[in-house]
Amino acid sequence: MGLFGTGLRRICAVVAASTADEMSKMVRSALRQTRTVELRLDWLSSDAERTRFLAWLGKGQSRNATFLATCRRREGGGKFAGAVHRELYWLIRAREAGCQWCDLEVETLRKLPGQSVREYPVPPRVLLSLHDFERTPDLPRSMNPPAHGGVDAVKIAAEARSIQDSVRLLRLARSSKSFVGVPMGEAGLPARILALREGSALAYAPVAEATAPGQVSLDEMMHLYRAHTLTRRTRVYGIIGDPVGHSLSPLLHNTGFVARHLDAVYLPFLVHDLRDFLAAVPEFGVRGFSVTHPHKQGILKYLKECDPLAAEIGAVNTVVVRRNGSLFGCNTDYLGVLRALDKKLRIKGSRVLILGAGGAARAAAFALMRSGAAVAICARREKAARELARAFGGEVVPRAALRTQSFDAILNATPVGMHPHDGVSPLAPGELHCRLVMDMINRPQRTQLLKIASRKGIATIPGVEMLLAQGFAQWEIWTEKPAPEAPMRRAVLGALRAEESRRQAKPRRRR
Repeated sequence: MGLFGTGLRRICAVVAASTADEMSKMVRSALRQTRTVELRLDWLSSDAERTRFLAWLGKGQSRNATFLATCRRREGGGKFAGAVHRELYWLIRAREAGCQWCDLEVETLRKLPGQSVREYPVPPRVLLSLHDFERTPDLPRSMNPPAHGGVDAVKIAAEARSIQDSVRLLRLARSSKSFVGVPMGEAGLPARILALREGSALAYAPVAEATAPGQVSLDEMMHLYRAHTLTRRTRVYGIIGDPVGHSLSPLLHNTGFVARHLDAVYLPFLVHDLRDFLAAVPEFGVRGFSVTHPHKQGILKYLKECDPLAAEIGAVNTVVVRRNGSLFGCNTDYLGVLRALDKKLRIKGSRVLILGAGGAARAAAFALMRSGAAVAICARREKAARELARAFGGEVVPRAALRTQSFDAILNATPVGMHPHDGVSPLAPGELHCRLVMDMINRPQRTQLLKIASRKGIATIPGVEMLLAQGFAQWEIWTEKPAPEAPMRRAVLGALRAEESRRQAKPRRRR
């Protein structure tokens, strides 16, 4: 058994609020999911609020729970403005309220006589923490608590500028049972989720929604990623891109794994440099990954083999990592387009206009051409439109011609109209002469383009239908099992509805 126990007890809920009442509510919420809670006393707005909160805590809240108190000073990256002796005062009060652990930053330990905390009646177990908000520092090969400091465990929380930074921190976690590794920043998010699997004594997650890049909320940590259940046998999948934080793919795929009772997890990897990610593939045990902007073309040169259609399209969105470590690439974007359109359009013999000439447009064009449609390209960049049309034998339609020409379907493959610019449409009402409009954008579900089309009595297909269809295909490629489409669809549509409700509820700024 580890320092904090096993399983759920190793997920530490972070409680941070400005008032005692808010902190109390968060503690109660945290204890419904885990039994280990960090209390950020430095976040409380005053000594009076700290006194009120600790008085509440002391009334028997600590039964069968482990509370870890911290009153981090500004010098250590916290909010507490007091001196070292005031920090120690509040940690002593926390012990009186029932806290078994305290987190003491290294900046404080260095100022204590003999650099030891055992002279003070702070909570009996001490976690010594070092925070580096700029980078991941040079790290030793192994980590053990310094005996002279009188501490029980060591925590390093460091900003991961790259995926390799987070790998270095996880390697350190494997060296000691009394070490906590916390990769910070969006590039460190996958390692943060895998930290318990790699040997970290704790993984931290805020009770409320994440407040900084790379944080994962307690609910997500436990229910979406199931961090406390992951082992070295767990199959790891993910999505690589830049940006990637907005992706619905983790929700889509992890919902499928839970529904089919598979020991697998799907993580979001922020990837600036493909080589940085690919070097971590064996370290994390990645078995497959989705590829999104801007890496769909760049990944091609790292593949051992590629599906012929993906090679013809010139873009890959799905990669399988084979047992020997080699990469096989394919493209399910085209399946997403066809499956979404096929429900409302007889593709063979139809005339389809694609707006845009990027990677999404390219996959759609090849898919439709192979299915017997006559495809036209209209794009802001005329040269790109001509090159794409030439690649698959289609035609180029200038923007001015859209007011007089008609099509069976129009597909928007540009980002125009995507949140937060969702009041904009890439086409005007007078340019929509068709029976069907499909928008590849999935945020918002009903884009301005789709609203205009609906008002004209034109059938519409939202971009989420393509997202779902291509995601189901990816899931089946990796697992070799039928995708549980119904729960995966419910999860994604529910998340999009919740997002839109939150946006609508936010008060608009006066101009």
